[in-house]
Amino acid sequence: MSRTQGRHRISRRTKIATGGIALALAVGGIVVATTTGNTGEASADEANPAFFVDILKVQPNQFDPRPVYGASTGTFTVDCGRNENGHFNPDNFIAQPGVRNGAQHLHDYVGNLSTNADSNNKSLVKAGTTCRNGDKSAYFWPVVRIDTGEEEKNEPAKKPDGDRAQADQEAKTVQVACPDVASKLTDVPDQAMAEVDSNLDQIDTQTDEANQRIAQTQGQGGANFVQNAILNPLKDRRAAILERIATIIARFAPKPKDLGGLAPCAPKPGKDTGTPTPPPSTTAGGALPGQDENNELPGNDGKILRPQKVQITFRGSPVGKVVAMPKFLRVLYGDAKVSTNGPANARASWTCTGFENRVTDKYPICPQNSKVKRIHTFPSCWDGKNTDSTNHRTHIVFPDQFGQCAKGFKAVPQLQISLTYDIPHDIQVKKQYKVDAFPQEKHNPGSDHDDFANVMSQRIMNGLVNCVNRGKTCRA
Repeated sequence: MSRTQGRHRISRRTKIATGGIALALAVGGIVVATTTGNTGEASADEANPAFFVDILKVQPNQFDPRPVYGASTGTFTVDCGRNENGHFNPDNFIAQPGVRNGAQHLHDYVGNLSTNADSNNKSLVKAGTTCRNGDKSAYFWPVVRIDTGEEEKNEPAKKPDGDRAQADQEAKTVQVACPDVASKLTDVPDQAMAEVDSNLDQIDTQTDEANQRIAQTQGQGGANFVQNAILNPLKDRRAAILERIATIIARFAPKPKDLGGLAPCAPKPGKDTGTPTPPPSTTAGGALPGQDENNELPGNDGKILRPQKVQITFRGSPVGKVVAMPKFLRVLYGDAKVSTNGPANARASWTCTGFENRVTDKYPICPQNSKVKRIHTFPSCWDGKNTDSTNHRTHIVFPDQFGQCAKGFKAVPQLQISLTYDIPHDIQVKKQYKVDAFPQEKHNPGSDHDDFANVMSQRIMNGLVNCVNRGKTCRA
């Protein structure tokens, strides 16, 4: 390393350490309340060399269960880009709603354009998306950085202030909460798909129109106005559409039962986050130290490396058909605080292209012409009732080694996100790349994680389920 390089490293480390300590002291009460790590600690150094492994020394360890007769063997892949629009922030509206920089590391976002600490079901539905098929779901994971010790500068991140303000405004409004329909349509015949999809679009449109009318007439007509003038007519229109859907399906298969029970909607009061109330420690308010204009954070620095390829694929179940995910379902993969929480929820994610049957919890050093890859395979056994749970995990869990869900759980399409990175081979050998993490993790690759919130329309979800249940290969 040259003398100039050494000065760069010392200058940058000193700057980050001093800034991190000052920021931590300035908001010390919030930091202690919100995290389990020492946020004043400057862990901006490169990852521990012991965190790396030659992928050739990892034995094959990935074996999918053999599908049985009647398995749902299809795949549905959606193109949501590679975060070309620079949507980064250190928030996590699922695990720490309302806490700005609650993650203390940057996330790459694709899909929903508005995702931030204050996101809620209402703001997510109203936002745009990077997904070509109109899927407004939120997909996000910690960024990977190359850290050579130089004064790296990153592209400015998209400013989240406007999205946060919009989310805060949406959270205060009254809107309608309607039962999910797609998740109750277990197996729509191919011959009925087009008509069913058209009617599902009408259901979404009617919900949007009801919400618009509530907003336009807020404060009018007395206490029962919303129920009498908006919700009761909406119930009648939904009942007619649901009966029509059942009749369409009945032409080619047994008629679905009890769809009429999905007709009534209820007013949803303000401050809707879509998640159970978190423990008091995560609702202290305010903001933790955030990133600067160069996307540097106390404890996380280096050149952000956008994935060369992002593949978002939903798969079926090897033991039978899947049912639709309910709208606004939250799902977590991995554990961002593995050093604190232990290994129970941690998942090995790291591999190399051409060696996907070998996955490790360390950073891989790949052979020449092979690229670093992260594979995140989410839990897919849903309890059939809840879109979230207090720990964000017990409502949706992993199947067993044979692909079977535990009693009381239903198989939903299994999300798998694959991220491929073009990291120069010499950077791998020098062990100069790392994943963003909480300070106490010290860039532990075992803390890798991923987050998903389903904001698909009824039509998109119904099409997804039909695709995987029919054994098709679909791209959207």
